[in-house]
Amino acid sequence: MFGFFLDSADVPLTIALMAIVVSMLGIAQLAGYILRRQPDTTINPGIVAAFNNRLRSYWMMCAILTAAFLFPGPRATVILFFFISFWALREFITLAPTRMGDHRTLFHVFIVLTPLQYVLVTFVDKRFELFSIATPVYGFLFIPTRIALSGDPKRFLERAAKIQSALLICVFALSHAPALLYLNYKRFDGTPWPGAKAGVLFFLILLVQVGDVLQYAWGKFLGKHVIAPEINANRTWEGFIGGTLSTSLLATILWWATPFEMWQAAGMGFVIALMGFAGTMTMSAIKRDRGVRDFGTLVRGHAGVLDRIDSLCFAAPVFFHLTRLFFT
Repeated sequence: MFGFFLDSADVPLTIALMAIVVSMLGIAQLAGYILRRQPDTTINPGIVAAFNNRLRSYWMMCAILTAAFLFPGPRATVILFFFISFWALREFITLAPTRMGDHRTLFHVFIVLTPLQYVLVTFVDKRFELFSIATPVYGFLFIPTRIALSGDPKRFLERAAKIQSALLICVFALSHAPALLYLNYKRFDGTPWPGAKAGVLFFLILLVQVGDVLQYAWGKFLGKHVIAPEINANRTWEGFIGGTLSTSLLATILWWATPFEMWQAAGMGFVIALMGFAGTMTMSAIKRDRGVRDFGTLVRGHAGVLDRIDSLCFAAPVFFHLTRLFFT
């Protein structure tokens, strides 16, 4: 029953990871309850409300991911990420107006290119070149060609670039997360790694989400120097440094769930935090450019799906390629 690509020996490890996540959320929920009961003069009520709203979205994500992980076979997780990509792509596209000449292009992006990318995920270990070039080469060439054939030249470059960026971030980049389930792992010295592939994906998702919270928390309590005030006023140098180091420490603690040694896990944690920060800042810049606060309103307390996975979209491909290069 347990596991999606797991032998019976892998089940305890997967359950342990899920138990850690639930325990962390439970502790955070208790802290949020205590903070909510404090007088308004003790701590900013806006910060407490934002913290508790984030927790609600994390509980939702945890429940959905756990259901996918416990479902037999890796395809359940791939399908889950496909629907996440589909919805995130929709949020990205609707952020800016499109013209009639883009509608057929968007039809092919949603109905053909997005499903194709996730079909190729299941062949990543045998046909990696197809997985890695289908969208950024053939998909990117198709989009401007199809728009040109519509006969509408107005803001052509802007329209093509927007659709290409949406496909790259929401579909191609995010598809690297479930692709981790189809790699055959080994340790750095070349010996086989008998652990659960679920652990590697869980490691990535957990560190991305925790790293995002830690950077925000360090910034709120110690932050004085905002990195880019016009892009994201909540991201400070103190928060970035504190959150990155804290994420690296957590990665070191969780090394046992991966094929990494402790120092390698720390390095991976650093990379995940760095790329997660890059994703947050990049997507914040897009929202500021379009004059909106959030991408959508699906997840209570933190707006759209893309607002919740922006860090993962940037961290997943870098983590995937480093893991595939050195540990498969």
